[in-house]
Amino acid sequence: MTRLANSNATRDIASYLHPYTNLKTHQEKGPLVIVKGDGVTVTDDQGNNYIDVMAGLWCASLGFHQDRLAETAADAMRRLPFYHGFNGKSHEPGINLAEKLLSLSPVPMSKVFFANSGSEANDTAIKIVWYVNNALGRPEKKKIISRTKAYHGVTVATASLTGLPANHRDFDLPIDRILHTDCPHYYRFAEPGESEADFVQRLAGNLEKLIETEGADTIAAFIAEPVMGAGGVIPPPAGYFEAIQPILKKHDILFIADEVICGFGRTGNLFGTQTYDLQPDMITVAKALSSGYLPISALLISEPIFQAMVKESEKIGIFGHGFTYGGHPVSCAVALETLKIYEEINILDHIRQVSPALQNGLRKFEEHPLVGEVRGVGLLGALELVGDKKTKVPFDPARGIGAFAVSKAQEYGVITRALGDTIAFSPPLVIDEDQIDAVLTVIGKVLDDTKTMIDAS
Repeated sequence: MTRLANSNATRDIASYLHPYTNLKTHQEKGPLVIVKGDGVTVTDDQGNNYIDVMAGLWCASLGFHQDRLAETAADAMRRLPFYHGFNGKSHEPGINLAEKLLSLSPVPMSKVFFANSGSEANDTAIKIVWYVNNALGRPEKKKIISRTKAYHGVTVATASLTGLPANHRDFDLPIDRILHTDCPHYYRFAEPGESEADFVQRLAGNLEKLIETEGADTIAAFIAEPVMGAGGVIPPPAGYFEAIQPILKKHDILFIADEVICGFGRTGNLFGTQTYDLQPDMITVAKALSSGYLPISALLISEPIFQAMVKESEKIGIFGHGFTYGGHPVSCAVALETLKIYEEINILDHIRQVSPALQNGLRKFEEHPLVGEVRGVGLLGALELVGDKKTKVPFDPARGIGAFAVSKAQEYGVITRALGDTIAFSPPLVIDEDQIDAVLTVIGKVLDDTKTMIDAS
């Protein structure tokens, strides 16, 4: 309640409509107003410092104060504050970034399309899938399979791909031609006595049944995050993608890898596609592409897809898709500089060096009475809190156990995020072991405080 007395809080409540926020509760509690950042730390308007262990929204990979990116943005703004790629126009930052992304791509790709967010990149992928199947004379092959608990964005189409109830409920979603198959979360969805290998085979079999039931001639694409992010930080079980990909090939179904969170080092490789040996036909990237400093995303497409697009645009006379700010020259320049910094500081070596501190540290909480599962890879992690460790029974969502835990963490100076009753960790990639240890110390206190609250209620 103290924050409401602050003028910034009062102004916020009067004017700012917040995403992913309980709008009623916000009117009562007010915002946390962040005014500056430095490294992995941000500072609020009351002078309190917090380690942001979510890197903002999974994106501030280089932390919150990187002078080179600020200088690059200023220089680019002075040189060319805006231009576009419509009607065959171009600019040097866009050309350079496209070439760089193709050189870094984990599998051969042909062209890069720029947008402003992961949602826009995935939305573009959907439109291109439909466009290409029209070009190939397959007007019925349009359905796209996503997964329960997937997160692919919040536009009308990408929120439909997203497999989370809050993104559908009362928005009249999902739209048609979007299907969902099983979430590959062994801990939560395995049947009693089912081995991990059997779980994978059941999910692969269910995917094949879905394709056969719908008709393979109606299924155009399958989209997946290498590690599911907002759905709970869920790495795939062993052998999952090895079982899924041959089914897609068999039925001539395109594979879209959503690397919006995993791309540029998060899993310990440059792309999650490399971590899990994926062979996608399209790849979407965003977030760490510019370390979150400016809005930018990209869709990488294969040569066969591009050739089909050329054919269709020739027939129509135009490829009728694009965004005013897609491939903005300032954003492209900052993204290119971000990629240069990753290489210069050997970001992958650093991630591989410090990630055991996060993964092993989180696993020390496995015996805590509230922790049902610890999971993660690289600098992604999660603690799933449960009401009963033996039965895996979750808490009643109305109790807001995850929300309570992250609010306590914030009181102790750590910003994290509750995904239901799962506490997520996705720190800036530049975090060091001492900072990880500091976060883990706070999380230990948070778990104990949460247990005390539950026992008292």
